[in-house]
Amino acid sequence: MAQTRAQRSAAAKKAAATRQKKKAERAAGRSKRAAGRMVKEGKTAASAAGKAGKAAGKAAAKRASAAETTGSRSGTARRSTARKRTEK
Repeated sequence: MAQTRAQRSAAAKKAAATRQKKKAERAAGRSKRAAGRMVKEGKTAASAAGKAGKAAGKAAAKRASAAETTGSRSGTARRSTARKRTEK
């Protein structure tokens, strides 16, 4: 059974609308995935920055405590040496 011109036209319009709908859905999916990636990258960057800050803080604390320990040791060493000299 042959289609009439009107039927062919309606089918073509329906197919074109379906193609446009699918194209829009694909674009929406791509933009959604891209937004998700950007959020993930932002979280990763923030996490990395936080970890770097934490590591820097720990390193500074270790340097400070090491300096205190070294300072107290050298102070005692100086005093004990000075005492030995005076005793002689």
